[in-house]
Amino acid sequence: MFYYLFEFLDKQFDFVGAGVFRYISFRAGMAMITSLLIALIFGKQVIKYLRVKQIGESVRDLGLQGQMEKKGTPTMGGVIIIACILIPTLLFCKIDNIYIILLMISTMWMGFIGFLDDYIKVFKKNKEGLHGRFKIVGQVGLGLVVGMVLYFNQSVVVRNYAEPVTADQDDLKAGIHYVDEKSAKTTIPFFKNNELDYDEVFSFMGDFTWIAYVLIVIFIVTAVSNGANITDGIDGLAAGTSAIIVLTLGIFAYVSGNKIFADYLNLMYIPNSGELMIFSAALVGACIGFLWYNSFPAQVFMGDTGSLCIGGVIAVLALSIRKELLIPILCGVFLVENLSVMMQVAYFKYTKKKFGEGKRIFRMSPLHHHYQKGGFHESKIVIRFFIVGLLLALLTLATLKLR
Repeated sequence: MFYYLFEFLDKQFDFVGAGVFRYISFRAGMAMITSLLIALIFGKQVIKYLRVKQIGESVRDLGLQGQMEKKGTPTMGGVIIIACILIPTLLFCKIDNIYIILLMISTMWMGFIGFLDDYIKVFKKNKEGLHGRFKIVGQVGLGLVVGMVLYFNQSVVVRNYAEPVTADQDDLKAGIHYVDEKSAKTTIPFFKNNELDYDEVFSFMGDFTWIAYVLIVIFIVTAVSNGANITDGIDGLAAGTSAIIVLTLGIFAYVSGNKIFADYLNLMYIPNSGELMIFSAALVGACIGFLWYNSFPAQVFMGDTGSLCIGGVIAVLALSIRKELLIPILCGVFLVENLSVMMQVAYFKYTKKKFGEGKRIFRMSPLHHHYQKGGFHESKIVIRFFIVGLLLALLTLATLKLR
């Protein structure tokens, strides 16, 4: 909203300083600061409200050190994160941008699913929460919407630059010639010719290649949102790792939406995607601000309201800037946490069927509980996971030049 207000003031009244709102970097900085302040100032009030209403975490005794001390800690703190995302986005982004609209829908959609899950756990006293099939339906629904929009919406394009074909083109005067192409291309890391076109890969499906693309989007949204949800098991882990991931995606969004940087780095140039840097900045501020209260010992938990929302948003953000194939690297912490659960369950079922007694690969899954069972304090586990996440983020950024 501020963008349109100051654009009007700049054009009509030549208002001093109004032109600075044209710069994505300035608006991204303001979005992060605003988000952080909202989390720090109003987060405390939300936590007090949750305590008064006795919206606390119910804890099962799994034999983990310090686990039972967390009983009664306010949960559903993800509402703080959602507010910290949406308010700065509405204030500083161009809200008619298709990517921003898609990310705001994703935030509210996944936040609502997580909220329902937490509501059932807290108020209905059902520790299982929302049934798994309903979560999957919600995730698949979002993936379907996102996939259809990214594939069919005419504002979602890739810009290709080339030499002018004829000398009488208007843009020849500026030395620029480009074509905005509607395509399903994405980026492949570590390859020199680093573009992959889903339409070409699934060309055997004829006019139905969009179905394969949508199925891929559904898989990514479901996998990443579940990964973030599983990672949210000890104080500060999900919020901190998510901040690192989103900051990295924000950098990619900025360079992908900037003609000069995209040309220099030989990246796919995606018009209007630079606005996603502002959204990413708001989300980073939200995660850091929430971490203020969620670090050990946690004063509030984000619950599924926050973890499902963050995971879904990360997936949609990566898909929007066509960097979804970098997710296994960038979201390596989420991936390993997810795999540890899958491996543990699969191996237990296999050994029980074959030997009559189930065996385990890890002391406990997800992976962070394995280390807790090994005697590591959760603060040490979180910091080390942060370090791993940071290294993975640097490796992801290195793919800009490692080809």
